[in-house]
Amino acid sequence: MNGKIKKVVIAPDSFKECLTALEAAEAIKEGLKTVWPNAEYVTVPMADGGEGTVQSLIDATHGKLIKKQVTGPTGKPVQGFFGLLGDAETAVIEMAAAAGLDYVPAPERNPLRATTFGVGELISAALDLGVKRIILGLGGSATNDGGCGMAQALGAGLFDKTGRPINQGGAALNELESINMSGFDKRLSEVEVKIATDVTNPLTGNQGASAVFGPQKGASRADVTLLDHALKHFADVVKRDLGRDIDQVPGAGAAGGLGAGALCFLNGTIHPGIDLVIQATNLEEKLRDAALVITGEGRIDSQTIYGKTPVGVARSAKKFGIPVIGLAGSLSSDCAVVHQHGIDALFSIVPGAVSLGEALRTARFNLKLTAENVARVWEMAQPSD
Repeated sequence: MNGKIKKVVIAPDSFKECLTALEAAEAIKEGLKTVWPNAEYVTVPMADGGEGTVQSLIDATHGKLIKKQVTGPTGKPVQGFFGLLGDAETAVIEMAAAAGLDYVPAPERNPLRATTFGVGELISAALDLGVKRIILGLGGSATNDGGCGMAQALGAGLFDKTGRPINQGGAALNELESINMSGFDKRLSEVEVKIATDVTNPLTGNQGASAVFGPQKGASRADVTLLDHALKHFADVVKRDLGRDIDQVPGAGAAGGLGAGALCFLNGTIHPGIDLVIQATNLEEKLRDAALVITGEGRIDSQTIYGKTPVGVARSAKKFGIPVIGLAGSLSSDCAVVHQHGIDALFSIVPGAVSLGEALRTARFNLKLTAENVARVWEMAQPSD
């Protein structure tokens, strides 16, 4: 092996249930170093705005994890968390860390009552650290309250016709009569909020938060109708009292309408999650002069082209004309579509027919071995001296 390759950028997402993005990147690096011991390796743990984004950005920027007990989706305390990035000025918050579906056993799921109050508590804790920017990742929610619980935690007044604060949960939005922002946390006026999501659903309607995502949160058909009506009523009150038309904005329906709440209460802007991660990790600067980019995640399929990490990394790499290889725990029969979006070759890391448990247990070894073999094949293709 001639080992002439000079620089490799390794930028995978996590391999769910077995490897964080950083662990995956390190395993790939170990495999490549077997063949290219003298190359420069730049590891960039990645994510697309969903689960794992906080950990990936902490790892990529040498930040730190902040734990905070907050109100969970059912009103009971949960151990939430957020990330403070290496610049000490940017907080990354996954809404699921406070209001995620994983906090609620399937028989207890009830989006009529579930609240995002804890998300507001995480935001407040981040503000206490003096951050100037917040990246709010949407996804995995147990809620359908339009972000109203979050707003109440931050001091917004949401009142019924008697002048009392409305209750928590999506159903209570039907009782909303007025919104008063005079008590809202003033620090947010000085903070830039970016909303990370690859969901483009509007707030209400057949493609809205309640209709599309409500059933997985425990909503019956009747519940979906009630919740959709409640969010429509919420949007009408927001338009009248806050002057924001949030109903049909793409992404407003993300995380049970938290997208809409972040737009109108936090003055946030919606972005594809992968774009925000690419920016936060300074990926494109790190790609300069690279000879090869390796990315990957647990599964690569036809949905990977819709805002997922491997294609986001590939698109950035192609700005510099760099070859891109994708590694995955599994490849679907329709995965070849990613070749049209910048990934030049794909490899499954699973060497044969094994159980899921075995695949998860051996993921690190298999990822390392596959990376080594990728490097060996690359070397075979190089002209001899």
